Amino acid sequence: SPPRLNLPLSFVMFLFEVSMTVLSILVGAILGLLVSYIYRHTTLSDFPKLEASLLFLFCYCCYATAEAIQLSGIMALFFNGIVLSHYNSYNLSNTAQVTTEQFFATLAVTMETIVFLYMGMCVFTGRFKNWDVFFAFMGLLFCLIGRAMNIFPISWIANCCRRRGENKISIKMQCVLWFAGLRGAIAFALSMNMPGPNSDSYATATLFICMFTTIVCGGFTEPMLSHFGMKSGAENDDNDGTFLGIDDLLVVESSFARRVSESIHEKYSRFWRNLDENYMKELFGGAQHQQSIGLSSRSYELGLADENSDDYE
Repeated sequence: SPPRLNLPLSFVMFLFEVSMTVLSILVGAILGLLVSYIYRHTTLSDFPKLEASLLFLFCYCCYATAEAIQLSGIMALFFNGIVLSHYNSYNLSNTAQVTTEQFFATLAVTMETIVFLYMGMCVFTGRFKNWDVFFAFMGLLFCLIGRAMNIFPISWIANCCRRRGENKISIKMQCVLWFAGLRGAIAFALSMNMPGPNSDSYATATLFICMFTTIVCGGFTEPMLSHFGMKSGAENDDNDGTFLGIDDLLVVESSFARRVSESIHEKYSRFWRNLDENYMKELFGGAQHQQSIGLSSRSYELGLADENSDDYE
């Protein structure tokens, strides 16, 4: 018999997660395009109440469809929202645009409040049988290490592809990005449904991480921003040349990386812009690039005319 190929379990799980992520993105994007096409080529804009209600139902349909086929409903809904924002928001009437924007914003704040209220209640009413303090602290430690391994290397790579002093991510901003994350309310909601004899350990560790990052990291974020001079309204001295970041120590300026990134960006951005403007927006709606340029030019001309009239007076 031919030899069997035994792949490591971790590699198989990695491929499984990647495939689920890709399929979830496809489901969200395809359903978003379908909804945009329907709104683009029908007269739903004549009925603001109906188009706002249907938009909410279409979003829920995207989530339910992904969950029904064992994919990530959250991931599908996220990319569904991106597609709808890019295309379908311009197909809505003015009334429906304002209504849906305010409705979804209110719904998001309400759901976030409910989740955090649920977390607070679980601290006192959860009745967990197993609190593994060591596992909780180790989980928090590795979460912080994992976030640092994402924030700092990716920022360093991004800075390599940018000109010196041009929109670089300073070490101050990298530290804030690393420190101000890791709330994990959704992770706690998912951990409550974990099977197995150690489910209480998973739930309590996740709850500890959520509470720590919410109270400690969230509470010290504002003083951290003030200390770094990055708080809104304060003078930002990131680019004053007096602060030398780690990225400045490690990378003087990578002209080769910058040229490669600019070439790739220009090539694919031109391809996507042509596809989006000439084909996608014709089918699914969206703001036309030429119209945006025309409006900007017209606004600039009107501004010059007002200035000239003021000077004349």
